[in-house]
Amino acid sequence: MSRRLRLWVLAVGASGLAVLLGAACFRLPDFGGDVHPYGDRAVRAALARHTANVVSAVNFDQRAFDTLGEESILFAAVLGTIVLLRQTRDERPVAPAPARVAPPVRRYALVLLPVTLLVGLYVVAHGQLSPGGGFQGGVVAATALHLLYIAVDYRALERIRPVGLYEVGDAAGEAAYLVLGLAGLLGGSAFLANTLLPYGTFNTLASGGTVPLLNAAIGMEVACAVIVLLARFLDQAVEIEEEHPT
Repeated sequence: MSRRLRLWVLAVGASGLAVLLGAACFRLPDFGGDVHPYGDRAVRAALARHTANVVSAVNFDQRAFDTLGEESILFAAVLGTIVLLRQTRDERPVAPAPARVAPPVRRYALVLLPVTLLVGLYVVAHGQLSPGGGFQGGVVAATALHLLYIAVDYRALERIRPVGLYEVGDAAGEAAYLVLGLAGLLGGSAFLANTLLPYGTFNTLASGGTVPLLNAAIGMEVACAVIVLLARFLDQAVEIEEEHPT
């Protein structure tokens, strides 16, 4: 395809998008008004499925397919990082030098590690009830693990961070989301439809149908993905060096 033809294709696509956006703008409610059709429908659907956190109802129920795309982007980023930052023939691992950590920093990080991990798990578990969810809680949980790097040194982090297991966890979280979506199809409904499980009692952990399960799958995938990403970058910065010919 020539450059001229590519520009024409771009112009046609941009023109069509501009028409659609322009037509949509004429249907928007007035700014600052009390009429919000999308918000009203989102709240109504969340309450119908006993999901107290409307944002989670949107992310893991009303547009769960879009959330699958966002999760897949992170999964692809991790896969690309693993491929690009793998150890090559002209590189070799070296033992990192022991770090000297100030006692106040060590104490502070070691105290915060279990607290941060607990907060991350709490945010994931209560995503259908309060602000937060799998994305936020997964990042917090992954951050908790790396407080050991700050408190002690890189070798201590490596002992509790078998990268291979977290790579499996990353793939398992992605697969769990897909399986929950396919379960909706097998149940005679749509992909990722929230019709498989009872909705439970409003404002309890067991409420929301499949929303808590999708939240957990996202939390597992995000936490493992962040850990693997940081592991690959830290390995390059701390352990891997190029072999210099003698």
